[in-house]
Amino acid sequence: MSASPLINVMVAAARKAGRSLARDFGEVENLQVSVKGPANFVTAADLRAEEIIYKELSKARDGYGFLMEERGEVPGTDKSHRWIVDPLDGTTNFMHSIPIFAISIGLEREGELVAGVVYNPIFDELYTAEKGKGAFLNDRRRLRVAGRRDPGECVIATGIPHRGRPNHDLFHKELRSMMSTVAGLRRTGSAAIDLAWAAAGRFDAFWERNLKPWDLAAGIVLVREAGGHVSDLEGGDDMLETGNILVANKQIHKSLLQKLKGTDAG
Repeated sequence: MSASPLINVMVAAARKAGRSLARDFGEVENLQVSVKGPANFVTAADLRAEEIIYKELSKARDGYGFLMEERGEVPGTDKSHRWIVDPLDGTTNFMHSIPIFAISIGLEREGELVAGVVYNPIFDELYTAEKGKGAFLNDRRRLRVAGRRDPGECVIATGIPHRGRPNHDLFHKELRSMMSTVAGLRRTGSAAIDLAWAAAGRFDAFWERNLKPWDLAAGIVLVREAGGHVSDLEGGDDMLETGNILVANKQIHKSLLQKLKGTDAG
């Protein structure tokens, strides 16, 4: 399927930043053997990728605003459009030479998410979606969320709150509840990848708390355009505001949401 001019702009920015990250990833693998470790190098890689995306998108769509992980909010003269960008989602994986990370670029129009691109440059997997036009992998395969209807047959993804993050006790309760409900649990370390893989049907569902808008924006569009149901953990539509999200097909979403609500209440 031929992509729209908008998606072409987003893909060009993602691929250019991806080439930079792929080169840096090779260097990180070499740095693993050093005592100092790759942390400073990864920070520079993250900033380089964000600069590339910022320049490419600014050139292609002059005046659009930005919300970026490193730069924060960058207002534009065009108040109706805003790019929401994470240049390296899965930084810890990147730092440890684990090739599960992604560039995430979402577009918001009049406060509504309308397009998303998630790109893993190591696997060369490019996920794209535009409102009303479907979701695709590498411009060829149309994506659909998994169709399983029994939670006991589902493999679902989540994020584990690490040191310094809140809600450890609540996560333990949620984890125990899910362990007794589903066939398997997975943790990739990248919410953008989790959402893309849910859109592709690799995961039956994904939930996590305390994420940032740049972790979620592109993936939300992917899942919706793949026929999935997306909500916050109260069943509402405030994912970007709360940072909490649950995605799945409609039936599995309903079942897991009830479980998570019950855990929270308990």
